[in-house]
Amino acid sequence: MLSIKNLSVKVNGKKILRGIDLEIRKGETHALLGPNASGKTTLAQAIMGFPGYAVASGEICFGGKDIASLAIEERVKLGIALAFQHPPAVKGVTLSNLLGKISKRTVKTEEFIANPKLLGREINVGFSGGERKLSEIMQIVGLSPKLVVFDELDAGLDLKNLAKLARIIKGKLLENGVSLLLITHRGEILRFLEPDIVHVMLDGKIICSSDDWRKVWRTIGKFGYEKCKECEFSSGR
Repeated sequence: MLSIKNLSVKVNGKKILRGIDLEIRKGETHALLGPNASGKTTLAQAIMGFPGYAVASGEICFGGKDIASLAIEERVKLGIALAFQHPPAVKGVTLSNLLGKISKRTVKTEEFIANPKLLGREINVGFSGGERKLSEIMQIVGLSPKLVVFDELDAGLDLKNLAKLARIIKGKLLENGVSLLLITHRGEILRFLEPDIVHVMLDGKIICSSDDWRKVWRTIGKFGYEKCKECEFSSGR
């Protein structure tokens, strides 16, 4: 589904990512852990093709196609979606209008929200943190993507709301074979979505990859991210 090989990315002339290798197959859930400023969001922006995130070397392939030179909208058409950590407010456009314009499939909004008045409000204007996340997920479900990158889905949410979002993601995305990349600093989302593979990023490099997310997260919780440089899984994969 997604294949990244030896990827290096520069932002404002400064190299942020260094030699990233990452492969996500159809239906797999991967988690990318790391402290602030480790390069996690830069990787998300590079996958989406945001301006200013220049590929210095390496490749990004999606579905066997090199997408490194494609514009954002072309990557979206191929089936890549990004959920922002801080979804922007958009005045003058209601959530209902946006869903009507972008949705490739019917979105049964009552399955997401209890208050239908949310649909008539301007996108994310005055929304709570949980409402913003629900708005993002409704939009993503409507797009029918093949791969979704969630940037800090668990940021600013209590466990009750996080559990609710996880149930929606399982029912609307994972059960339909969608691949996920969960970018997280806190790691709370792991207990709800249980990734197949977990990666740890430090200083713009993936230094650890493992299929035992519990052991990796326990190690980080007890010793901090620096301990990952020493653990048995650390291989630079």
